[in-house]
Amino acid sequence: MISAIFAENLTRRFGQFVAVDHISFEVPAGQILGYLGPNGSGKTTTIRMLLGILHPSEGRAQVLGYDVVSQSEQVRASTGDMSQKFALYHDLTVWENLTFYAGMYGVREERRVREVLYELGLDEVQTQMAQTLSTGWRQRLALATAIVHRPKLLFLDEPTSGVDPLARRAFWDLIYSLAAQGITVMVTTHYMDEAEYCSLIGIMRAGKLLALDEPQRLKDSLPGQVWEVYVDPLLPALEMIENHPAVRHVGLASDHLRVITTEGEPIAIVTKALSEKNFQVRTAQPGIATIEDVFIALQ
Repeated sequence: MISAIFAENLTRRFGQFVAVDHISFEVPAGQILGYLGPNGSGKTTTIRMLLGILHPSEGRAQVLGYDVVSQSEQVRASTGDMSQKFALYHDLTVWENLTFYAGMYGVREERRVREVLYELGLDEVQTQMAQTLSTGWRQRLALATAIVHRPKLLFLDEPTSGVDPLARRAFWDLIYSLAAQGITVMVTTHYMDEAEYCSLIGIMRAGKLLALDEPQRLKDSLPGQVWEVYVDPLLPALEMIENHPAVRHVGLASDHLRVITTEGEPIAIVTKALSEKNFQVRTAQPGIATIEDVFIALQ
């Protein structure tokens, strides 16, 4: 079976700056790949190469079996793309925007436009000008323009940036619905909680792909142990142990400290150090690793 995405040593330079640095990965069809990383880590550049918009400086990639350089037209015809800034015409209505983009992809059937409107719940606002829509509705319209031609693969570049939590949750419900139809999805985000919705997660930093695997496998591979440490006073305790050799990372978590110890180091070493400095350690309980913990550990 042809993979939806295949990349081998994919690299992109801008002068002396290496935006994407020899990354290799494969995404089977039907998966939702969450591509995590801070701003400037190379996420958008990766997508632009996979879409054939930017040519790789080195390496190669195939999307749906098409070479991203020599067959870029076929890549763009069979994929959908939703960029960070929704590319909508503000002086057109929802219906007119969707009809325009359908025409650009060669979709002439009005029935398909109506199907997408209803699928994404846009039928109730179809006569509104795009500029009058809330961010959440504009987000849905941008997604509609990306799927109106029935793509097999969808690229979503930070689609929920600046959207309120309820709209974000509703948008992910739409992504699940598309994946259930067999559409492969690659979505970039810097929201750690969104990564938990994905079937695969890739973690980028400074142009390098540090890891790519299923969420649970990534959490199981976390070097060290997570602990929930209840101690008083809280902030001085954090400052005291953040440079302790047995502590890989420590942060505030509501009314306690979330501590990741280095591999093989017991939490007793940390609690003893706190007690010796007259901190009151009430309890230290094992915690459950999250994708955010993995992300921090890899940075």
